[in-house]
Amino acid sequence: MKKVLLGMSGGVDSAASAILLKNAGYEVIGATMKLWEDTCQDTAQCSSFRAMQDARQLCDTLGIKHEVFDCSLSFQQHVIRDFIDCYENGMTPNPCVECNKYLKFGEFYKIALDLGCEYLATGHYAKIEYSQKYNTYVLKKAAAEKKDQSYFLYQIKKEIIPKIIFPLQDYQTKQEVRKILEPYQLPIAHKKDSQEICFIPNNNYGEFLSCHGKTKSKKGNIVLEDGTVIGTHEGLIYYTIGQRKGLGIAYQEPLYVLKLDKTKNELVVGTQERLYVKELYARDLNFLLDLDLSKPILVEAKVRYRAQPAKAMIFIQKDMAKVVFEEPQRAVTPGQSVVFYLDDVLLGGGKIVAIESKK
Repeated sequence: MKKVLLGMSGGVDSAASAILLKNAGYEVIGATMKLWEDTCQDTAQCSSFRAMQDARQLCDTLGIKHEVFDCSLSFQQHVIRDFIDCYENGMTPNPCVECNKYLKFGEFYKIALDLGCEYLATGHYAKIEYSQKYNTYVLKKAAAEKKDQSYFLYQIKKEIIPKIIFPLQDYQTKQEVRKILEPYQLPIAHKKDSQEICFIPNNNYGEFLSCHGKTKSKKGNIVLEDGTVIGTHEGLIYYTIGQRKGLGIAYQEPLYVLKLDKTKNELVVGTQERLYVKELYARDLNFLLDLDLSKPILVEAKVRYRAQPAKAMIFIQKDMAKVVFEEPQRAVTPGQSVVFYLDDVLLGGGKIVAIESKK
């Protein structure tokens, strides 16, 4: 019987994954990460006692082993610190990408090996399969395109892809997934999906950053691109590129955030057409396929999780990628990820650090 370590969050997806793996004949060890204890906020978050209890109850019901591993130091170093640093440097972070890289498919994979597991599994909506075309195992988009989470997985190491199982990879809807739990009459079967960052359950980034940040956010000017002052912002950490609501300014036409200028502590705004860019640069690159990166590659790229894939050429220049889109893209945001696909196969991606060529 093959042994698999399954990441258990106490939610519907990981619960359904546990049931599917056990029914498929695997010896399953359910594992929950203890990630974060916030002394500044009262609300419980994804690694809270309640979530651990839900995961343990499920494992007891299924007759599988459950373990809790303290990963809080790694989470603090790689996820929380990056989140704070990005905001304090005028960027918008993506903590799920960092968590997948360092925790769920980094530290957890080492734990799996230590426990003698042959595989690591999670409840992500993505697909692993062998590709004759690339002569290797590849990571692909999930069958449920609207729920596909491959965007968040581009930073994992390509060497571990053959050792990953995504039990939900072929499920089309959440209703189908919930039905897997029905025979077990589990209380979590009707648990709502979390739409928030797990360590900021009230979705109040400003409060979190004020409590944990190294520098305090200050009010400053809201300016047009020519420097004309038209208002006052409450602190750059409260804004992101493309934002329209909550600016607190009146103008003859709708204005959107174009840039967070940390040096001048200015929020630069402009009209919607000024949000569109055709080129960007990305660092912290990771590629999951062994291709010749010395030549330009035509890909479909996503600049945000919910963005539509768009045709682009990528040019690798040492440790940086230049990405040139066929059509201008809206609200490209430094700190977010640009992720590359070849059809439905995940090629890789990187962190956006600069944008150019406004329309």
